[in-house]
Amino acid sequence: MKVFTNKGYQIFLVGGAVRDLIVNKNIDWNLADFATNARPQEIVKLFPKTFYENQFGTVGVEQEVDGNKIIFEVTTFRKESDYKDKRHPSFIEWANTIEEDLGRRDFTVNAMSYDGKKLMDPYNGQDDLKNKLIRAVGDPKKRFGEDALRLMRAVRFSSQMGFLIEDKTRESIKENAKLIEKISAERIRDELFKIIGSDNPAEGILFLRSTNLLDYILPEITKCFSIPQKSPKRHHIYDVGTHLIMSLKHCPSKDTITRLATLLHDIGKAKVYKKDPKTQIITFYNHEVVGAKIVEKIADRLKLSNLDKRKLVTLVRQHQFTVSEEQSDKAIRRFIRNVGKELIDDMLDLRTGDRLGGGATKTSWRLELFKKRLEEVQKQPFNISDLKINGNDVMKTLNMKPGKQIGKILNDLFEEVVAGKVKNEKKALLDILEKLQ
Repeated sequence: MKVFTNKGYQIFLVGGAVRDLIVNKNIDWNLADFATNARPQEIVKLFPKTFYENQFGTVGVEQEVDGNKIIFEVTTFRKESDYKDKRHPSFIEWANTIEEDLGRRDFTVNAMSYDGKKLMDPYNGQDDLKNKLIRAVGDPKKRFGEDALRLMRAVRFSSQMGFLIEDKTRESIKENAKLIEKISAERIRDELFKIIGSDNPAEGILFLRSTNLLDYILPEITKCFSIPQKSPKRHHIYDVGTHLIMSLKHCPSKDTITRLATLLHDIGKAKVYKKDPKTQIITFYNHEVVGAKIVEKIADRLKLSNLDKRKLVTLVRQHQFTVSEEQSDKAIRRFIRNVGKELIDDMLDLRTGDRLGGGATKTSWRLELFKKRLEEVQKQPFNISDLKINGNDVMKTLNMKPGKQIGKILNDLFEEVVAGKVKNEKKALLDILEKLQ
């Protein structure tokens, strides 16, 4: 900032960094943005390492802070302009003052600036911070008409900060919810993930529902609120939609995909719902299979990576696993193979959310026993490659040449280990081999 002021330019810290400075008395410099009256070409001349490859007046300035390289975004003051695509301004018009620049920003808590000495707050963002409110700058309809992603950003900020959305702003989101269709799937996914990954994910999804945004982002969940679950022989106390929200609320995982899977785990129930007219018993046969197909489409719609998609589908498809004290090792091994060792903890977190989200206790003695059995069974090999010896050991010990017989011997040893007749230890396995000579 001194570099700018020494050259006679104005420069201000703006946006979320100012908000953090007020709330936390600290700044995450990786998120710090600046606004200046210097034009992009003038900014570039001030620093040895800059990046200017956009049409919006933002220059990346590389600096070193506490030994770390950080790219600060410095943007020339801009005025309000037309947004024909509901996301980006159709043209850029420079402004002369910081007041004009702050007037085009999204929410009052983000429309403050700091020049190192004085805080400027023309839209009373400090009051909204104290009252824990997300309020649009000026006319909410105009703000959302400029950039429809702000519809989701309002909900995201509320869930991240634990704030409410101011009445007029919330009503405007509701009235303009359809505009979210103008936003790319990637942008929607990123905001949705921030909501789900926040400290208040369930409240965030409920805000999306109350503002009608959920109808366009995850309409599959909206349908679930009309599906009851209370019936004889069932423990559920909520409809399916509410159960999904409550499951997310209680999911102990911090992993976004695990949280998303928890939110969507019973999504197939809306399609397979049946109620016996005589007994009044409600059933959801094969809802996990149907749900897996639905989340595949959701994953594609949100442009998830192949890895995240596979994880999401697996967790939803396999979540209806049985927990019983009578389960054999073979049954538990089958569960581990279906889920994958790397997803077991995620699956157990989903189950915890599912239980608490349905009105049950956090765990049960059967579930705790199941967890212990999982640990014990995982100590056993799951395939031939897990054996403590390999084909080379067989050939060396038995003085054999490569061939099918080597594979057969290894398979026989594997079966012996699985049956518990021999430990999966190199010495024990070699002892058996020597007896075959």
